[in-house]
Amino acid sequence: MAESLTKQQQSIALAASYAALGNQTGLKQALNNGLDNGVTVNEFKEILVQAYAYCGFPRSLNALATLMQTVEERGNKDELGSEPSAKPEGDALTYGTENQTKLVGIEVKGKLFEFAPAIDEYLKSHLFGDIFARDNVDWKTRELATIAMLAVRDGVESQLNAHIDIGKHNGLTDNDVAEILSIASEAKAKNVVFGFGELNPYSKYFTGKSYLQPITTENGVPMFNVTFEPKCRNNWHIHHKGGQILLVTQGRGWYQAWGEEPRELKAGDVVNIPAETKHWHGAAKDSWFTHIAVEVPSEGSTNEWLEPVTDEEYNKLK
Repeated sequence: MAESLTKQQQSIALAASYAALGNQTGLKQALNNGLDNGVTVNEFKEILVQAYAYCGFPRSLNALATLMQTVEERGNKDELGSEPSAKPEGDALTYGTENQTKLVGIEVKGKLFEFAPAIDEYLKSHLFGDIFARDNVDWKTRELATIAMLAVRDGVESQLNAHIDIGKHNGLTDNDVAEILSIASEAKAKNVVFGFGELNPYSKYFTGKSYLQPITTENGVPMFNVTFEPKCRNNWHIHHKGGQILLVTQGRGWYQAWGEEPRELKAGDVVNIPAETKHWHGAAKDSWFTHIAVEVPSEGSTNEWLEPVTDEEYNKLK
């Protein structure tokens, strides 16, 4: 994907993603890169304070502690950046309503806010009257960070889509959004329980990059965490004598057995691949994809690697 965002914007998107995931190791690296790329300390402070509105106080506080530690370790030599202007005088609810309307492009109302008017008041008076009133970070940047935070969370698709629209209303392009989602998707893919692993040693049998993390290779049932970058897939292959089970843990991908239609895979799906079945599996075009590969033990079992899945075949998939 051609880069659309600036280095500073990329750093903010990555830091926001790791903050929302609660991954302090990834966050620290993103903060260091961002400070090297010219993001100011106060810009990062604003984004990580804002994180509490989208992923809770605990992750916001932990992220801010990581920022504080990072700045101290760097010798407090990074540019602080500007402070926000004085808060507008008057009623926060009124001012926040005006901000929300400008940010979204239309007045925000609906049955949910009639059902629970308190949440409508909190959104308007606090989120938009307090946080979004702090003008040392512009709304375009705030929405960039919000999209990244929501993109790594599960079960918030409607809010993510709403903020993508809001981001576009405030200057983000389709290419910007695609790059933010790609950055967030990669951060989420690397935030795996069993470890991201190293470049797959069987890469010659894959189109694109994949990463392999052994879970157990001792006597018994070998298991591996396998992560595919978008568009990556393995060649057609056959497990002789012993089959394989795929446990999908993250992202979106595909599995296809020879002579059958491709099957879309998402987290929670299980694929039981019998021995002697010609097949392939890999990531969707727009998503990282992770599964645990469980090898069904059998005496004398082997893998036979065959021809690649052609671009023509693969590009027919969604």
